[in-house]
Amino acid sequence: MGAIAGAYGVQGEVRLKSFTADPEAIADYVPLTDEDGTRSFEVQIVRPIKSGFAARLSEVRTKEDADALKGVRLFAPRDRLPALPDDEFYHADLIGLAVHDTGGALLGHVAAVHNHGATDLLELRLPGSSRTVLLPFTHAAVPTVDLTAGRIVADPPEGLME
Repeated sequence: MGAIAGAYGVQGEVRLKSFTADPEAIADYVPLTDEDGTRSFEVQIVRPIKSGFAARLSEVRTKEDADALKGVRLFAPRDRLPALPDDEFYHADLIGLAVHDTGGALLGHVAAVHNHGATDLLELRLPGSSRTVLLPFTHAAVPTVDLTAGRIVADPPEGLME
C-alpha cells in the first residue's frame, strides 16, 4: 500500500509514499500493518509534499520514532482491497506465478513486478538459474494471465529469453 520514507519535520510526522491508484486513498485502508503484521498503524494524511505526503501515524510522537520507521512498508489485508477489472492485477497476485510461452514451455516464475515509468515489467526468474529477465507486462507480450490456474502465458519479444 505504501512505505515510510523517514521523518518529516520534528513533530513526529512521517514522509509517506503511497502506492495506491489514488494516492490519498491509502488512508482508507487503515489500519495498515508492517510486513510481518506485528505493528499496526492508523494513518492521517496531513498535507501533500514532494514525492508523497506528510502523515501522522498512531504511536509515532517524535522525530526519532518517525526516523526509526524509515523503510517500513505498509500493508492492508487482501479482503479490504477493491475488486479490479478483468485486465488489472495486484502485483502480489502475480509474484510466484509460472510463466509459459505460447507453446506451453516453462519460461520461469515471476520474482517481482517493477515499474520505472513507462510500463510494468515482470521480473522472471529463469528455471534452473539465478538469472532473471524483464518482460514487458503488455497485452502483446503477456496475452493471458490466469490467476485461478496460477499461470501466465507470454509471447516475449524476440531475443529476450536468450
